[in-house]
Formats: sequence, C-alpha cells, structure tokens
Amino acid sequence: MKAKSLIRSVLMMGCVALAGWSCSSDDDDTPVVVPPAPTFDIAQKSTKYGNVLVDQKGKTLYFFTKDVNGTSACAGGCLDVWPIFSAATPKLDTGLVDTDFGTITRADGKTQTTFKGWPLYYYAPDAAAGDVKGENVNNVWVVAKKSYSIMLANTQLVGNDGKNYTADSKEGTGDTQYFVDATGRTLYAFAKDKKNKNNYTKSDFSNDATWPIWVTDWKDVPSAIDKTLFSTIDVFGKKQMTYKGWPMYYFGPDNATRGLTKGVSVPTPGVWPIIQITTAAAPE
Repeated sequence: MKAKSLIRSVLMMGCVALAGWSCSSDDDDTPVVVPPAPTFDIAQKSTKYGNVLVDQKGKTLYFFTKDVNGTSACAGGCLDVWPIFSAATPKLDTGLVDTDFGTITRADGKTQTTFKGWPLYYYAPDAAAGDVKGENVNNVWVVAKKSYSIMLANTQLVGNDGKNYTADSKEGTGDTQYFVDATGRTLYAFAKDKKNKNNYTKSDFSNDATWPIWVTDWKDVPSAIDKTLFSTIDVFGKKQMTYKGWPMYYFGPDNATRGLTKGVSVPTPGVWPIIQITTAAAPE
C-alpha cells in the first residue's frame, strides 16, 4: 500500500511539473500581437511649408483660390493636373475636427471633400508622399493647411450696386486676387485710415455691425504672402489685424458669406477697397 501511495504521489508531482512546464512553454511561444498602425483618410504631414493636409498615403492636398465661393472652378483639363480628393465621412488624424470638413457635389456630379469650405485637390506632378510642388502654381494654388488665418481669393469683384469692378475700383470685368479670411470672407481697408490708425470705428462700437473690425487668432498665411507685414493695433480694447499698416475690416452686408465683395462700391468705389498682396503701405 505504501509503495502504491508513493508511486501515485510521484506520478502526480510529475504531472504537475509537466503541466507547469507546458504552460511556461506556451507563454514563451505565444506571438506578440502588435495592433496595426492607425490609418487616416486625412492627416497632417510636416513639409517645408509647415504641416499640410495629406491623404492616407501622405500625398499633399491643395486649395484653389478661384473656389472662394465654395464651389469648384476646376473642370475639364484642369482636373487632369489637379485631380479632386473625395472621401465620404473621412477618418481624421489627431488635431483635425469633423466640423471643418464637408462634401460638395460638383457640376459633373462627382463629390468632393472640402476643408472650411475649400474644395480639396491633388497635384498630379507630386510623385511622392510629402511633395509640395503645387504650392503657388500660377499664383492660384495653395497647399491645404488647417492653420491659415488668411487666404487668397481670385474672383470677379461685384459691388453692392450689382456692378462689376476691377482691383483699381473702376467698373470692369476680370478676376482680382485679394485677401479673405480662412473661411473665404472678404477683407477690406478704409481709405480714410492712416498707418496703424483706425479712423472709422466708434468707441462704443455702434457702427461695428456695418464694418466689423477683423479680430482673429493669428497663425499662418500662404507662402506667397509675407507674414511679417501683418500686425495688430488696439481699437478700444480689441486687437484689430493690420496689413502694411492698414486696419482690416469685414463688410456687414456681405452677411458672413464667402466670396461676396459688396463693400467695394460702398458708399462709392474706392472708399472701402479690397486688400491685395500689392496694396501700398498705409500713409502716415
């Protein structure tokens, strides 16, 4: 009996040891599962122009300054060089927010993704991820960035009187390039202002609804614009942006609508001109 008990004990200890060894061996051989790297339809990538918007393969996305009204002005052969970017409910990288993105249906029936109302495109000659060869092509293409405080627009100026105007405030047709904010709202100067001096706004801001001063969280501009030419002035406790010393304003009756330029004819052409890269410095 004692012999049988001893044998039974030895066998049981061997089984326990074997089981323990098996568990240890299984633990060592279990492959480490590495979760796949997150993929995004739209992300940001560092380039010589700073962080730009890119697709899931790292290809740079662009804005077209002629799209300021929120519709695409690129069609036909333009699309061979500037293919559209489209992603339904895109998955976004950290730092990007859903509300900045949208979708338009183009005249050709295709859908196109937008950022802050600007339709997004590729540039065909960008062969590799991170290429930014399309920046400033023909002075109308801009790398897409979330950090712009100001953008460029190229459109026909149409005054509050319904007439067409050119950059020199004369009646005429033809696209003019001018400054808008990040969402496409036109920015103006006041001809009676002086260098870094707002001569329009009243201390109680009672006339601000007609010509609101431009106050913004200043960040970045397209590479074609010299960022050092912008500054701020204090206007009764608010910080108004300036360019070459010109205080910058919106026009209330533009109704915060992108691409509208009604202010160019109010009260007469030349009193409230649009602002351009080439605008002369404000007088002392």
